[in-house]
Amino acid sequence: MYPVCALSVGSVQIDPSGSITPGTPVTVSFKIDNSGVFPSDNEIQMFTELDKPKWTYTVIVNGIENLRPVMGGRTLSVSGFELSYKTSDLVALRVTLEGVAPTVTQTSNKTLIRITQYDGNNRPIENTQVEHTAMIINTAEVASTISSRAADLQVYRTHIDEKAVIGIDTAAAEAKYNEAKQKIDSAGARPSNQYAAALSDLNAATAAIAAGEIALDKAWAENEVSAAQVPINNVDAIISWFKGNSSTANDQQLPAIITKREVAVSYISNANDAISAGNYAQARVKAQDAFSKGNESYTEALARQKQLLSGWSLPIPKIDGVVLIIFGIVAAALIVVGVIIYRKRSQWDELG
Repeated sequence: MYPVCALSVGSVQIDPSGSITPGTPVTVSFKIDNSGVFPSDNEIQMFTELDKPKWTYTVIVNGIENLRPVMGGRTLSVSGFELSYKTSDLVALRVTLEGVAPTVTQTSNKTLIRITQYDGNNRPIENTQVEHTAMIINTAEVASTISSRAADLQVYRTHIDEKAVIGIDTAAAEAKYNEAKQKIDSAGARPSNQYAAALSDLNAATAAIAAGEIALDKAWAENEVSAAQVPINNVDAIISWFKGNSSTANDQQLPAIITKREVAVSYISNANDAISAGNYAQARVKAQDAFSKGNESYTEALARQKQLLSGWSLPIPKIDGVVLIIFGIVAAALIVVGVIIYRKRSQWDELG
């Protein structure tokens, strides 16, 4: 119940309830009860923004109804004189308003009924006003909004597909895509009197797309970090080879290779910090720096390793002049013996 000075406004019945499309017939009904003598110089004023308003009201005194003529116009005023009776009398005002929801250029709230008590100086009495509004829908705007969100969803779909092609994990982004699509479909399926719910669906779809883009951006940054780790892992293996061989452990080029590797690792750390802070674009930049420096370190390490491996051969003993003379005599003797044996075998073959 809503107090209006000596009056109280009962429950206001509105049909249809919820949001309304232009041209829809609307009925508003309510009852005002008087708990005492109403000031004769006061006035009850009722206002509506409905088109083609038609007011029907009845003054009820001690259960006896006095129907008044039907009135038009956006405002209906009932003077205090009509409501002023003895203290012992029970006075009520029953009102029915019929009208049509107005045309709007954009979806907005319109006043269906506003009830205000004014004093003898035509000033509204504080805390006496009761107002009920409804959202009047611009149906073209609703369709446009749904179409716009659907277009946003399609753009988002291309972003997911582009990232999937280059191997980025799109699972979280796909979940948000499905959520957004469900909300857009829900908005499109709602009747016109559920505009507020449709708008809520579209807002939820917008939020899901935004969250999905962030998830996609994060996955992209994480993918760049993973790619940057590969050359670092590769150079680590070669550095282990260097350190595992006594002949290469102190190679003069190794410190420079290790320094570049450490710079790459620091970039990886910076990239991970940026991901934690939600700065995914910065994370990708740092990851790319890490890949570049890590790859540089790996390339140099690999080249040096190949150079060292290609220079390795079996040791050749040093031969002095005396040894060489002895080696020549032995070789000549072996040749003579071979010739003699060959001739003897040939003679045996002729004899026999």
